[in-house]
Amino acid sequence: MINKEIIEKKEWDYDTLISSIGTVLEKARKYVYSQINQILVKTYWNIGKQIIEYEQKGKEKAEYGSKLLDNLSKDLKLRYGKGFSRSNIIYMRLFYIKYSKSETLSHQLSWSHYFELLKVEDDLERSFYEKQCIKENWSVRELKRQKNSTLFERIALSKDKKGVLELAKKGLLIEKATDAVKDPYVLEFLGIPEDYKYSEKELEQRIIDNLQKFLLELGRGFTFVSRQFRMTLGNRHYYVDLVFYHRILKCFVLIDLKIDEVTHSDIGQMNMYINYFKKEETAKGDNEPIGIILTKEKDRVVVEYALGGISNKLFVSKYKLYLPTKEELEKEVKKLL
Repeated sequence: MINKEIIEKKEWDYDTLISSIGTVLEKARKYVYSQINQILVKTYWNIGKQIIEYEQKGKEKAEYGSKLLDNLSKDLKLRYGKGFSRSNIIYMRLFYIKYSKSETLSHQLSWSHYFELLKVEDDLERSFYEKQCIKENWSVRELKRQKNSTLFERIALSKDKKGVLELAKKGLLIEKATDAVKDPYVLEFLGIPEDYKYSEKELEQRIIDNLQKFLLELGRGFTFVSRQFRMTLGNRHYYVDLVFYHRILKCFVLIDLKIDEVTHSDIGQMNMYINYFKKEETAKGDNEPIGIILTKEKDRVVVEYALGGISNKLFVSKYKLYLPTKEELEKEVKKLL
């Protein structure tokens, strides 16, 4: 009689073999994809370099209206096939202009990343998005979303001139609570029309349904913990809408959602939630929790007085259901500089 345990062990060993082979294949595919991307980036950089060197020898200036770029596109497509549209040729040339030192190129970014980055005209802004792409491992789609949501301008407005320059040079460094909080947050991905009447419950549900995008908007380091987290005090139950944990700051982040103008009592309630988490939920090695009231409207004077004297890390930030005007934000950032 065959031992059932031996059969199960053989099956387990075979399944493990299949999984192991799969892991090896995935690693190999990722490596090959990475190598192809690096080669493609370097190739396009070299093409851009040759175009610029051709110009510098006085042959022809490759202005955007010049026939040089038209002719290059046409002849390269005829000889080497796709990939040499006029748009691509323009960006290859621009690629070398903006990244004239090849050692500044990152092996973590694909040509598609650089193509998107080159659309950003301002050097400070482009540098910021490049650093964040590398730090947070953004896909091209995520990069597009962050650009469209004017992330650089929104963060820059909370800093002084030195802070903006550091932001462009190093990306966003998460070292303290204020580094992890934005104002405003942009929640256009929820798909809520401006004139639509919605409840706080529906707002919360839409965030949960789009949690991956919400985490991207929150920024680096946030991990989801719970929704409607219950706290019991004096035989009464209280609920904080959303709870996250920040891996870098090593602390809980509590978020309460408000669809109307925030009041002093809302701030007092969040302060109580923070105090509860300090006493009941933080573990050894955790830092003090952060509270964020995410509101559609806020009176800055009321908020200033309500927060006065509160020692906890408590913030009141607005959210927008549509993308802010980039031009207006750019003007404000330029004032700082």
